[in-house]
Amino acid sequence: MKSPFLQSALRELQIFLRSPRFWATFAAVVLIFWVTGPYGTAERLAAVPRLGFWFVLHAVAWSIAVVTIVLVDTALRPRMPSLPGRMAVGTVVAGVPVGLATEAISLFTFGGEPTLSTLAGGIVSGLLLSALFCGLTFLTMSSRQAAALAAAPPPSAEAPSDVPLLRRLKPENRGPILHMTVADHYTEVTTSRGRELILLRFSDALEEVGDTPGLQVHRSHFVADAHVARLVRADGRLAVVLRDGAEIPVSRSRLEAVRSRWD
Repeated sequence: MKSPFLQSALRELQIFLRSPRFWATFAAVVLIFWVTGPYGTAERLAAVPRLGFWFVLHAVAWSIAVVTIVLVDTALRPRMPSLPGRMAVGTVVAGVPVGLATEAISLFTFGGEPTLSTLAGGIVSGLLLSALFCGLTFLTMSSRQAAALAAAPPPSAEAPSDVPLLRRLKPENRGPILHMTVADHYTEVTTSRGRELILLRFSDALEEVGDTPGLQVHRSHFVADAHVARLVRADGRLAVVLRDGAEIPVSRSRLEAVRSRWD
């Protein structure tokens, strides 16, 4: 059984990897390193091998950094509300494995023996690369959160009296409910102010949404009207596209209700 932590981290990673900004920046960075040939690669490698070297190095480094930063962000979210703070911690944590991985690729390509100075230099380079990835991650998460905020009416200062579920959330997360989903024995609640895991059965959470306009579209998902962007068909199945870009499957038993409400 997957843990709520892993489920949340996988959702973050999927949303991040769908970002056009991520892939455009990756392609631009690889091309810049290929054309400029820094660290002596222009003199030591021909054009095609140099492109392959920088592509592999950045693909490995970016993969390690993005996964690490997303895991750190997910782990620290309940205890550290500041997104920039979580990104900074993720940058430091990712710097070491990124630096060691890039140094290993360089040694494999050009030969030589690892020394303390080369390893230290690799870790410093890893921290710089991680800072770039951190900035990308921050921009992607911030834009997603901004879309969620734009999708809903302005949140009230206190939890509305007709939505008991909001009283279970931290004060800073109490705003109009946008989406709820099952996470093992927890329910993940997304509001216009943030997202939080609460120890509550999904069926009980549904009873506490009060007058929130929306619909249960799947046994594991409730979606508010304000968070629906459009309906799409994927692999012959209907899905709800949320305003943050996520796609939520629609159960067969709820197809007609979903179509009549949002089609």
